[in-house]
Amino acid sequence: MIYDDYNIENGDTLYNIGKKFNINPDLLALINGLNIDDYIYKGQKIIVPKSEFSYYLTKSGDDLKEILKLFNSDYSNFSIYNDKIVLEEGQIFAYKR
Repeated sequence: MIYDDYNIENGDTLYNIGKKFNINPDLLALINGLNIDDYIYKGQKIIVPKSEFSYYLTKSGDDLKEILKLFNSDYSNFSIYNDKIVLEEGQIFAYKR
């Protein structure tokens, strides 16, 4: 699994969750479909990327060859961590460092 689930606790912000897990809070917001300043509430579940992975959020016009180059990978290794590869805008890819 490339993510961990996290239950929001009282006083949590994306900034302090990012600091707790050593993850950029902007990335944390992005992969959870949030804006960095969005309100998060106790009991809400978010996903937290594992630190041993690199992540990429696709944008319009992305090419799989370029993404594979970015991760320094071939398709067979890349597909181990990414079961659905359709290159839709906003898809998150992960690769173990």
